[in-house]
Amino acid sequence: MNKNILYLILLSLLISACEKDDICLSPTTPKLIVRFYDNADQTVKKDVVNLSIWADGKDTLSTFKSVTLDSIYIPLNTNTTQTIYNLKTSATGNKADNKINKLTINYTTEDIFVSRSCGFKTIFKTVTISSDNGWFQSFTPNSITTIDNENTAHIKVYH
Repeated sequence: MNKNILYLILLSLLISACEKDDICLSPTTPKLIVRFYDNADQTVKKDVVNLSIWADGKDTLSTFKSVTLDSIYIPLNTNTTQTIYNLKTSATGNKADNKINKLTINYTTEDIFVSRSCGFKTIFKTVTISSDNGWFQSFTPNSITTIDNENTAHIKVYH
């Protein structure tokens, strides 16, 4: 009888020592959403043909290499206050037709605790965007107060 009670106590201690699995279901650090529009009719989305994207000094992001897209989600560097992306397009796929645009994003970061399972997420504040004279005809806006979600496009590029 004493052995049974001892086994029950050990079993109850063993079961009570288990932790439930924490799965992060909350949104994490948002990506920058860039949507492309037709410069002639700025209400119509326009695909970018043979789009390649890479950060300055890095390799091409394979997710965006040689695809046709009307919008992209790109990560911002949470360890710095500036991210520079190069966006290349080519109507025919030939190197002679390559057009490159450099997109510079400056910001400040703020880390926010989400939960024990998710940890922290970074939001981007006081965001300013600039671009060189590449294949973009124009873009809006030049500044964003906060990037804290992925609900809508943050930047509209007209080409």
